[in-house]
Amino acid sequence: MGTIDAHQPVLFAEALAALVVQPAGCYVDGTFGRGGHSAAILERLGPAGRLLALDKDPEAISQGADLFVGESRLILRHSAFSRLQELIEALGWRGKVDGILLDLGVSSPQLDQPGRGFSFLADGPLDMRMDNSRGTPASTWLASAEAAEIADVLRRFGEERFARRIAAGVVAAREVAPVTTTGRLAEIIAAAVPVREKHKHPATRSFQAIRIFINEELQELQQCLAQTLSVLAPGGRLVVISFHSLEDRIVKRFMRDQARGDDFPPGVPVTRSQLHPLLKRVGKTIRPSPLEVSRNQRSRSAVMRVAERLS
Repeated sequence: MGTIDAHQPVLFAEALAALVVQPAGCYVDGTFGRGGHSAAILERLGPAGRLLALDKDPEAISQGADLFVGESRLILRHSAFSRLQELIEALGWRGKVDGILLDLGVSSPQLDQPGRGFSFLADGPLDMRMDNSRGTPASTWLASAEAAEIADVLRRFGEERFARRIAAGVVAAREVAPVTTTGRLAEIIAAAVPVREKHKHPATRSFQAIRIFINEELQELQQCLAQTLSVLAPGGRLVVISFHSLEDRIVKRFMRDQARGDDFPPGVPVTRSQLHPLLKRVGKTIRPSPLEVSRNQRSRSAVMRVAERLS
């Protein structure tokens, strides 16, 4: 096995503890990234253990194949985690998975590569696709989308209060020249936003919103969560790390609803067992320690939630 990137994922120890890795278990790392979580899970697995690792980013899968060459316990797939059930059924693991880990959002290596177009901190092509082998780059969408559509995306996925101003600025700017770089988009946004948030670049919310929209992140998360119910074994753990409120809201509601069970009308006398809950929530919401935040500012918004599959 090669050398794993020294960067440690957010809430690393907490996520591994929540998975309760068993030596002979079957596990899923739905967001392989640069292999940090997968490497740690493999260290805890015995010869009979298995790990399915997924990532939309072909570069991540290519690097993973090199890093874990000869590792027979690892199955790497270039895929969105919204195809979880299909992939699990192909392996014959339906109802046998002991743990699923989802570390949501964009990875640090993706943010740190200007050529991927995720960050406004360094100029690069305005792409933003996690899977850059398919789909529509952000620059292509911004070239033709109407102002109302752009504003709606910024408002829904970035909770940007100046969405209309920014959208109008983008439409006006593209009449002069195509908006094809992260630097130019950041400048357009900065010029359109009249009020600055302390310690936050004015383009932060807009870049987040466009990235989520281009990659259909929230739709894929909802699809994946629904599929975990048929995939997990009784007692299997679902561990999800979110980095903004829209993701966390989806995860929180899913776990709450599945822990509550069937939706009977108010006042109907039923026992808890008659509600047929499928999950139970494990522990409280977990956030990074002050020490972790001081070492990695990107961890400051992270939230981890854990649930366990009931029999």
